[in-house]
Amino acid sequence: MLRGRRLRRSTALREMLREHTLRIEDLICPLFIAEDESAAGPVPSMPGVKRHFVGRLDGVLDEIACLGLRGVILFGIPARKDACGSGASDPDGVVCRAIRAIKARLPELVVIADVCLCEYTDHGHCGLVRDGQILNDETLPALAAAAVAYARAGADIVAPSDMMDGRVAAIRAALDAAGLAETPIMAYSAKAASAYYGPFRDAAASAPGFGDRRTYQMDGANGREAMREIAADIAEGADLVIVKPALAYMDVLKEAARRFDVPMVAYNVSGEYAMVKAAAANGWIDERRVVLENLLGFKRAGAQLIISYHAPDVARWLGA
Repeated sequence: MLRGRRLRRSTALREMLREHTLRIEDLICPLFIAEDESAAGPVPSMPGVKRHFVGRLDGVLDEIACLGLRGVILFGIPARKDACGSGASDPDGVVCRAIRAIKARLPELVVIADVCLCEYTDHGHCGLVRDGQILNDETLPALAAAAVAYARAGADIVAPSDMMDGRVAAIRAALDAAGLAETPIMAYSAKAASAYYGPFRDAAASAPGFGDRRTYQMDGANGREAMREIAADIAEGADLVIVKPALAYMDVLKEAARRFDVPMVAYNVSGEYAMVKAAAANGWIDERRVVLENLLGFKRAGAQLIISYHAPDVARWLGA
């Protein structure tokens, strides 16, 4: 008779035989960076998350260093927007300024720059728009220009999240032509058109002004299509791949990790974070145990890295 309980009899046995572990080094902390100081402050739909003023980042950077976090991913909130999202590639724009400030204070911190137009366009879409249609090929040069600007400012990794076809190839070509061939691309390859993004759009002021993003973000029902998207991005030069959201798409993450020999990144998105925070605030769940269980599940499914708004809390718990 199999007695699995023999190996669960003590804490020491369980820890020695644990198949997967969660480490501080696995975590990437998202940061919202506001160009206008008046836009900084707490995000109501994401308790514990703030928009940080680009001119005053020392406090949050010192906290990150103290917690032992190794990586951040940046989302800019510009003071001005326009139809073509020109602020995304401005070398003096909010993200480039933040990258330079971070690298001056914490040169060893891995800085990932999200590459998209949605936070910079007055219509809120991730690409250029004509007659109500989101333009794929016309958007690619704008994305490539933004990626080059971030890499020149000192970003360690650029992460295109727009879901335009061919954008990884366009960004890789532009980086190489600019003498930035060593800059890796972390592609949001399997990014579903999800209801879990609501709090993020509140934080980044990036909700679409009309329609939705279903013509370019993936249909969440399609697992095989996700594999095609990932394969295409890797073929175009992606060095790492993001599956987003993480919690409702762990099957996609697990299959991708099985099929592809590149690092997989789970994005534990804003809606997942907000649900846990709301339930914990009502006393319905043990926040620490649920968060750690969720993140360990991402590791078990094949994630090498996890982007999570819980990262500071998890770093405190793991370091305790």
